Amino acid sequence: MGSTTEAEYAAFLEKVKRTVYLDNLSPQVTEPVIRTALDQFGNVKNVQFIPNYTEFRNIPHCALVEMENLKQAKDVVTSLHEFPFMMSGMPRPVRARAAEVEMFDDRPAKPGERIQFRWLDPNDPDFEVAQRLKRLARKHAAEASFVLKEQLEQEEQLANQQEETLKQNYKKYETLEGIMSDGTAYRLGRRYDVRIHDD
Repeated sequence: MGSTTEAEYAAFLEKVKRTVYLDNLSPQVTEPVIRTALDQFGNVKNVQFIPNYTEFRNIPHCALVEMENLKQAKDVVTSLHEFPFMMSGMPRPVRARAAEVEMFDDRPAKPGERIQFRWLDPNDPDFEVAQRLKRLARKHAAEASFVLKEQLEQEEQLANQQEETLKQNYKKYETLEGIMSDGTAYRLGRRYDVRIHDD
């Protein structure tokens, strides 16, 4: 990777300012869904899903959405903060906040900044700290995987309940439509002295 000029890094920072970080996305959410949902706030220039490195499955849980300008990005953050916002009809409300530099895996190096790394010897005082961080990262990954599994099961249950309710309501509608169209409702109305209106 070549060195980054001041102008390139400044352009990247402008991109960060007009980018929104969306979290708590359903696995069913795709790029066209996000574009359609946020189209009401302005022009979506780019959608980039952040991969979930702790799961074998590629489940998009968060995304970076670049809007056309800073005002549109602020509108998205404000609206999604104030009101529950659903995507793909899932019961999970989407959260939004302003993006940060560290969220971009393709971010350029800051001009003048150098990152140094080294292998740690087991006798090094920092070795134990690195080992604790490694164990903590594994524990976090296991907890995140468990929470994800529970969340997906709950969403599937809720989706099944919603589908069942929709089927029952449709059956009721069909029944009402049937008794209106075959004249049963009018006959019952005359029998019990109740006026039936078509509207």
